[in-house]
Amino acid sequence: MIRPVISARQIGNQAQPLAIIDNFHPDPDALRAHATTQAFEPGRNHYPGLRAALPPDYLAEVGPALAAVLSGVFYHNAAAALIDASYAMVTTPADRLTLAQQLPHVDAVDPGRIALVHYLSPESRDGTAFYRHRATGTETVDAARAADYYARLNAELVQGAPPAPSYIAGSTPLFEQIAQIEARYNRAVIYRSASLHSGVIASDTVLSNDPLLGRLTITAFLLLD
Repeated sequence: MIRPVISARQIGNQAQPLAIIDNFHPDPDALRAHATTQAFEPGRNHYPGLRAALPPDYLAEVGPALAAVLSGVFYHNAAAALIDASYAMVTTPADRLTLAQQLPHVDAVDPGRIALVHYLSPESRDGTAFYRHRATGTETVDAARAADYYARLNAELVQGAPPAPSYIAGSTPLFEQIAQIEARYNRAVIYRSASLHSGVIASDTVLSNDPLLGRLTITAFLLLD
């Protein structure tokens, strides 16, 4: 078995921690095969695609690498509670996206929430990008900053022309891209859920609902005690 390889970065002016783990799972091919047996359903919370249940031993298999990241990168040595974890595939065509799906987002404003994306498409390089809101300088949205950030963003969206339907790619008039993590097979990226981010979905990405053809990932959310 090839051992996981962990690297750490700090992103943006706020130097938020981010971890990249290559060789994250001991058998990614088995995960892909398992995904083909699952019933995928529409995602929630503006996710532009489908989700399905994971094998029950997934977290146990990646547990040592995950614990090393939480300790060594996020300086957290206590327990972490699982909030949610599932297979995820982006399947929504660009011309059917809602406005919210075209913008960087946060998953939660709690600084103790951690997000994980595990890339499982061998040929895809579509990873995850991180952003700064130009008008406010916001890179992470916490409880104190949320009201002002969303008020400013909504005002900009009302005053300006709506963007042409597309997945965000690079910097825009409203957002500056501050980091981008390239997807690689069996790589995971772990970051704070409050960081403004978006999936990188190239215009030629195959948005198939077949796990062997589409942009298959695993997403998980943890709460640090």
